[in-house]
Amino acid sequence: MGKYVIHPIVLGSKEFDKGMMTYQFDYGTPYTIPIYGWYLEGGGKKVLVDTGEIRPVQSAAREAALGGTIHTLESGLAQYGLTPADIDVVIHTHLHNDHCENDAYLENAVIYAHERELAHVSDPHPLDFRYNAEYVEDVIDSGQMQAITGDTEILPGLRMVHTPAHTEGGMSVFVDTPAGQAVITGFCVINENFFPPKAVTAREMDVIPPGTCVNPYAAYDIMVRVKKAAHILLPLHEPAFASGAPIGVK
Repeated sequence: MGKYVIHPIVLGSKEFDKGMMTYQFDYGTPYTIPIYGWYLEGGGKKVLVDTGEIRPVQSAAREAALGGTIHTLESGLAQYGLTPADIDVVIHTHLHNDHCENDAYLENAVIYAHERELAHVSDPHPLDFRYNAEYVEDVIDSGQMQAITGDTEILPGLRMVHTPAHTEGGMSVFVDTPAGQAVITGFCVINENFFPPKAVTAREMDVIPPGTCVNPYAAYDIMVRVKKAAHILLPLHEPAFASGAPIGVK
């Protein structure tokens, strides 16, 4: 069975209201989040989970807020001796623009996304403005994009699990590592969503749903299941990983 080490690469950032992460809580609080590509080392294939922004804002202020360097795709992969052409497999948690803007540069990769994400990227609901088909049109036309319909083992030790909390086709990535089962969440949250402060747990809430979600009740239940399944939780926009330190090393 494959054993992977996970390398978080900051490929963008956003400055916005914290309530965009924490449903019903902390509205009005300024917050900076990283946008990651996750390079999975091991297993015989070079795998990237999400591809980040094409032109990330690279400012000292944002890097200080995150505690790490903001990279372009090229500079981020170069840390591991790679170029975009070296990536064999891309796994998408979902297809909001900040998670797929660099797809066209990964010319040799097979790219996986849920069929509902591919449907929405070309025909989004008016409430969900974060889809932009232009970022995936090239890889769809080239035949690189593979639609999946549900839970799928991509490689030994690497599974995509349908978790429609933030979007209808959201896929969490279950990764076998030397330190145990890691889960890169298929929904946009931070550590606080999984480990709420006392003010939240006092209301008998175990988790906080994503600030934007398909159905908050269903999202809550999905998060509880993911939390129970993981030895290592990797919330999709948690700043604590921005240093780039490897994850899953025993």
